[in-house]
Amino acid sequence: MFDQAIVHELDLRAREGVRNLRSSKIRDVANAGMGKPGVLPFWFGEPDVATPQAIRDVAIAELHAGNVFYTQGLGVPTLREALAGYARRLHGRGDAEQIAVTSSGTSALMTAMQALVTVGDRVVAVTPLWPNVVEMPKVYGAYVESVSLDFSASGWYLDVDKLLAALTPDTKVLVINSPNNPTSWVISREDQQKILEHCRKLGIWIISDEVYERYYFDGPAAPSFLDISHESDRVITTNSFSKTWLMTGWRIGWLLAPRQMMPEISKLIEFSTTCVPGFVQAAALFALENGEPMIADTVARLKASRDHLAAALGSVPQVQLAAPARGAMYSFFRVEGVRDSLQFCKDLISSVGLGLAPGIAFGQEGEGYLRWCFASDSSRIDDGVSRLIRHFELSKPSNNH
Repeated sequence: MFDQAIVHELDLRAREGVRNLRSSKIRDVANAGMGKPGVLPFWFGEPDVATPQAIRDVAIAELHAGNVFYTQGLGVPTLREALAGYARRLHGRGDAEQIAVTSSGTSALMTAMQALVTVGDRVVAVTPLWPNVVEMPKVYGAYVESVSLDFSASGWYLDVDKLLAALTPDTKVLVINSPNNPTSWVISREDQQKILEHCRKLGIWIISDEVYERYYFDGPAAPSFLDISHESDRVITTNSFSKTWLMTGWRIGWLLAPRQMMPEISKLIEFSTTCVPGFVQAAALFALENGEPMIADTVARLKASRDHLAAALGSVPQVQLAAPARGAMYSFFRVEGVRDSLQFCKDLISSVGLGLAPGIAFGQEGEGYLRWCFASDSSRIDDGVSRLIRHFELSKPSNNH
């Protein structure tokens, strides 16, 4: 028999480090709005159209063919080879032996963190940043220090000297996301080179989240650390099929790491997700080999939507907007008088049925800002801006006594 007094004293909560993780405030807003009729959601970073039918058909055919068994932990060889060729075409280097296929871009980031970070390590992150990336190192007991981008009318920018000063000899990892979620900032080649050289000298690892590299409006791909690094550098790049190939719900991504790390990465995948389903990898391979016209069309649509939203928001007096984004699919703008962006976004839902992401979700430096995912057609964007204007009108103090 159990001593009931002892049983009642058991702490059934998760460990303190996990309890202290930030919950997603984007999810808080979505949970407040999901299921409510008439709500217009722009809160998630997700393309506005379904995966092309041809890609879905490959997965369906593979399911019918019985491709439902375990696959190689690091990914099927054909997909790893194709990803290596893709990296070589875009960035000049890539080897299948350096690639691991993962169960999403998120899983690629988490695997990289698992491989590098332990209790007490110091991690530096360029923020504002998708909250998952900032919290991941904390799962393993690391301390995360933020270096914030700066906001100006000409666009968000990085004070690279401020970042280099923060990258001290006791830093284990630098986390950087470009094109950036939520600001759409894109790192310059010059700043990339300075950062890489500094990290080489101090032995600092770079985890570069490049999930939006093809959502770039000034060329075929945004600047990548693969363009300027060598296999011997302490650089891990992570990527995903979610955005580029319109496959958010498929949960498949990859990472490219130094060859010497791959045995350990293989273990981590085995102990977490085991492998990515074969029918999903087959669809991803088809997308990789046949998707360039679709990517070009998506980027053109995003650019048009970006310009449309910028023009519409530019006419709203309460909004302070930076220059149009150079990459990704977000407008991250300041709103006059907003001190609690989470409550403001919840108020938007209740008053006019508009769903945006609160700036505080991306760090304290994002407070007072809102993120709008512009992966939508112009009529939907116009409806959203009209609702925002209506909210401001409803919020005006009444002149009636």
